[in-house]
Amino acid sequence: MSRYGIEAEGLSRRFGRTTALDGVGLSVERGRVLGLLGPNGAGKTTAIRILATLVRPDGGRASVAGFDVVRQQGEVRRRIALSGQHTSVDEELTGRANLIMIGRLLDLPRQQAVVRAGELLDRFGLAEAGDRPAAGYSGGMRRRLDLAASLVGRPEVIFLDEPSVGLDPGKRDDLWQLIRGLRADGVTVLLTTQYLEEADALADEITVIDHGRVIAEGTPDDLKARVGGRTVEVRLVDPATVDQAAKIIAAVTRQRPEHTGRQLRLPITDDAEFFEIAARLRDESVAVTELALRLPSLDEAFHALTNATPTEAAS
Repeated sequence: MSRYGIEAEGLSRRFGRTTALDGVGLSVERGRVLGLLGPNGAGKTTAIRILATLVRPDGGRASVAGFDVVRQQGEVRRRIALSGQHTSVDEELTGRANLIMIGRLLDLPRQQAVVRAGELLDRFGLAEAGDRPAAGYSGGMRRRLDLAASLVGRPEVIFLDEPSVGLDPGKRDDLWQLIRGLRADGVTVLLTTQYLEEADALADEITVIDHGRVIAEGTPDDLKARVGGRTVEVRLVDPATVDQAAKIIAAVTRQRPEHTGRQLRLPITDDAEFFEIAARLRDESVAVTELALRLPSLDEAFHALTNATPTEAAS
């Protein structure tokens, strides 16, 4: 068995005169989450459609769950699920009936489909609403039902294309917990999202594509580190010690920090400076409530890598 849930090399695809993918390669180990990011039109959705066997590549190769997406489409389809930007539940059916219908379409015997539907309603917090028509569900409930439907067949790999679009922050947090649960169950997840904090919170690895090509890959912290711009932040117990703390920081970095009230901030390029600042503050008994070394946000890293605004990460 391959160690990778998803593996692709040199994927290319054209639509008329438009090159959607131009030699894209990516890999996701089994049971891990890959965040696939890029500006509008970068090729993310095309890549997912190829991996989900909905579109044939013009060149390159890809395998999902160990099976070739061109030569073994049937095997791939039996092992994957795709949850798109818009829920696909039947609003006239109850939540339970939706899940049973999916189970039957997947050739589960009726009793197994009923049992599986009950398991998923419990897992996704929909048991009480399970016998109500989906038309009466909130947006968050419909998204959870759609995700539950994608898991009826116990997929090894799931593609989540903008899974939390339109959800309020509280419902988004609930969805994040469910996605973390998928990873804990050993499911391989490929995630596209316009919320970069979502990728930061969920993805083990991130691949950034732009104009159909991979331009960066690594962990979220790797990408932030590539942008640089580490910042020391110090929050003091006593605002009367601001000048003393500023002199200590300036002595280490040869730069005067910015300060607002009892908080001081200063960009640095060498992590050793942070530890030296911490030691000198301690030695001179300058009390702090917070001392942190901040990396750039993933939003800032995305902007620097693609010259796009963070909101342009949508498909």
